[in-house]
Formats: sequence, structure tokens, C-alpha cells
Amino acid sequence: MARSARPARPAVVAAGAAAASVLLLGACAPVTTELGYAPSDGTRVDFADVDARGLNLMVLAAAEGTEGALFGALDNSSAEDMTFTLTATGSAPVTVTVPAQETVYLGTEDGEQVALDAVAAGPGSNLQATLTAGDATEEFYLPVFDSTLPEYAPYVP
Repeated sequence: MARSARPARPAVVAAGAAAASVLLLGACAPVTTELGYAPSDGTRVDFADVDARGLNLMVLAAAEGTEGALFGALDNSSAEDMTFTLTATGSAPVTVTVPAQETVYLGTEDGEQVALDAVAAGPGSNLQATLTAGDATEEFYLPVFDSTLPEYAPYVP
């Protein structure tokens, strides 16, 4: 008895449907670069009530209890000059004024040098912190790094 060769029609249809689903659903996914996120080691702090933010904020310190250098940027997209105050556990508050429509870089050669007098957490940990911009305040975790990463080594106090 001869068997007739029938194409595997259900398998072909299923494969086609799966391919179409992948293409369709892949096109619906948001592109990461269109989302607000912290692309580096630091923390991003957004305020709901003011047009300002902290970008890539981190502290560099040799050890717990030592002085720390604040790194990152403070961005003021509002029409008024704005005072930012950062308070981290175990340190005195630090204040930076950012002109309207400007970004102040912290810790870079061309930026503003801001020191925390004592870092209450060791490298690899996070400090509880608050950032205030104008009348808005946000709590966040500030990561602590030391000279283990070569890109930060020259800046550790």
C-alpha cells in the first residue's frame, strides 16, 4: 500500500504564526534609550513637583567613616535658579546652587567638587540619602564606590 506524501501543514502554519507573533510583539516593546534610566553605576533622582533631577549620583570613599567625594550631576530644567541639598546618613548636608536651564557636574575636573565629611557605609554599600530641590524632596540610596574600579581610582579622596 502506497502512502501519500502530505505536507506537514499544521507545523508550517504554527511556525508562521510564531514568527509573525515575534515580529509583532517585538515591535511593541519600548526602546530602552527612550526610557529615563541611570545607565551607569550611580542613582537617578527625579522629582515629581519640580523640573529638576539628580543624575548618576554616587559617592567615592576609601573606607567607611572616611571623607567621600560626591559624583554625578544636578540638572535644573526650570526657569529659576535652584538650590539642591543632599543629606546622607552620617554626613553633614551639602548644598549646590544650579542656575536655571543648566546642569552642574559634580566631581569632574571641570565640575564642582563636593565632599561628604564622613561616609557612614563602606564601599559596595548604599547610603540612605535625601535630595532636595527647591521645595521638593526625594529619598534614595546613594551607592558607595572605592578605587576597585579603575575609572574611579583617581577621584577617591
